[in-house]
Amino acid sequence: MPFESVKKVADADFPTRWGHFRILGFEGVISNPEPCNDKLPAPVKRLEGAVALIMGDIHSAPPIVRIHSQCLTGDVFHSLRCDCRLQLELALKKITEAGAGILLYEQQEGRGIGLMAKLKTYELQDQGLDTVEANVELGYKPDCREFELPPEVLKQLGVPAVRLITNNPEKVQALEEAGIRVVERISAAVEPEETFQRYLQVKREKMGHLVEELTPPA
Repeated sequence: MPFESVKKVADADFPTRWGHFRILGFEGVISNPEPCNDKLPAPVKRLEGAVALIMGDIHSAPPIVRIHSQCLTGDVFHSLRCDCRLQLELALKKITEAGAGILLYEQQEGRGIGLMAKLKTYELQDQGLDTVEANVELGYKPDCREFELPPEVLKQLGVPAVRLITNNPEKVQALEEAGIRVVERISAAVEPEETFQRYLQVKREKMGHLVEELTPPA
């Protein structure tokens, strides 16, 4: 699904408790996107957005990069149904410690199905389904994300190679296929919690994520 266009729409100073960043906004338009749910009509066009937090010199060497999908429940409300908030904080910490890096924050709530659909999958998970089964029950793919916008953003930023923080091989593949070299994969593993043990198990066993089988603290 090639983008019709990808453009930078904003660039501003952005101090945070993690350190000083620039915050850039990008938007891309996709024509005739592949439907994620066969029960719903496919849009003729889809607008995708991503935020880039940039710290330090990202050009003298391949920078640390994290592609992070929006998770309101985890990132904002500190949900322990998933490890999203912990991975976000891990990435910001690693970028700050290195003094340079990029956090690409994509508007892909619930692996791309949207917030309300994600909350419906929570209900189904409460009834015993896992995250993949719940998506499929609602007519969605297990993961509706394509990761096509991040490499286009990196190209606009003049970054040809990265050290990528991820456990998801599909993110590595998406960058490599788009011409961005991944010179190192940095683990995004976080301290496990009992509340998201099954969530991580499904990522590992059904989605191919590189997640170690860890025992949560007693």
